[in-house]
Amino acid sequence: MEFFIDTADIDEIRDLASTGLVDGVTTNPSLIAKSGRDILEVTKEIAETVSGPVSAEVTALDYDGMIAEGRKLAKIADNIVVKLPLTEDGLKACKTFSDEGIKTNVTLCFSAAQALLAAKAGATYVSPFVGRLDDIGQDGLELIADIVEIFENFEALETKVLVASTRNPYHIVEAAKLGAHVATIPPKVLRSMYSHHLTDKGLDTFMKDWASTGQSIL
Repeated sequence: MEFFIDTADIDEIRDLASTGLVDGVTTNPSLIAKSGRDILEVTKEIAETVSGPVSAEVTALDYDGMIAEGRKLAKIADNIVVKLPLTEDGLKACKTFSDEGIKTNVTLCFSAAQALLAAKAGATYVSPFVGRLDDIGQDGLELIADIVEIFENFEALETKVLVASTRNPYHIVEAAKLGAHVATIPPKVLRSMYSHHLTDKGLDTFMKDWASTGQSIL
């Protein structure tokens, strides 16, 4: 499974990219607004920081606007993926970009039917939102299972399942078990995946025992 970082905070991206665990980055208008920076400037900086895919989202809601914005975003760097909403116009734009060889991430997916349409439109990635479904009492991971099963039934569908709106390590692990290709993860959640109280306890014991020997490796 590939790990993308869900943020537009360049300092967070640089810090986590240094671990070698980051395969790409996803952004959206909310994350760009939170960064307080110009969308073109920060997107360019992110694309220069990581070598993997960087999703940059259009803000237009109509087909013509999406095409104009998407083409401008795609010109920023070769690793830009144009992010589009899962609407009728978004799917039309996805098909156009697919025909032009521009990679796309169709976002705000909440049903298997929507995911199937995105795949047929030629999306590089489709982003089902597990956390937001959990918030309304539905099982977000069940949606991941449905989409993965459908995509595996048809070799011609090359769209990758990008699990979004992840809230905790459980979402990541279960999505990986289901065969999802990518998870986009908030920095805080990725860092929480490092942690386990038995790791901390074991390390503390090792250090105390080592200190008692009076030795030094260096």
